[in-house]
Amino acid sequence: MAYRVQWLTALAATSCTILTISTSQPAAARDVVAFRDGSYSAGTIVIRTSERRLYYVMGDGRAVRYPVGVGKAGKAWNGRVQIEGKYIRPAWSPPADVKRDKPYLPNLIPGGSPRNPMGAAAMTLSGGGQYAIHGTNVPGTVGGFVSYGCFRMYNQDVLDLYNRVSVGSAVVVTR
Repeated sequence: MAYRVQWLTALAATSCTILTISTSQPAAARDVVAFRDGSYSAGTIVIRTSERRLYYVMGDGRAVRYPVGVGKAGKAWNGRVQIEGKYIRPAWSPPADVKRDKPYLPNLIPGGSPRNPMGAAAMTLSGGGQYAIHGTNVPGTVGGFVSYGCFRMYNQDVLDLYNRVSVGSAVVVTR
């Protein structure tokens, strides 16, 4: 009888762990929404930092909306740029301002490492190469004011966006 109780206790603990793991991140954080701003053509990425949302304009008054982590106080920016490069599981080197604030970081974190902040994919932005739209291995940061100016997405969402855009796609960042 004692063996059976221990087994059931272990089974219950395992079930709770599995439930916790499976509910820690939404399965599909993106959704299709009405987007009636006619000043953006289909294929444009619009990032509204005050909303902490990225919109991929589909045309026909619709867009795919994704939650994003955005620049923290003093690091947010706005403007028009383009997708300059697309990378799956990229390596990451901390920019000078990140390295200054966090000198303990290595000079290079290999792609695929759980310590790599770029996650599953990255799309670099024109204008100096410091900023990107990328995934994250820390999903709790999505939706916050957390970065040095990059835009963090859930890994499944950044892969979805990656497959929708091309190098040269327009990106408009507003506050």
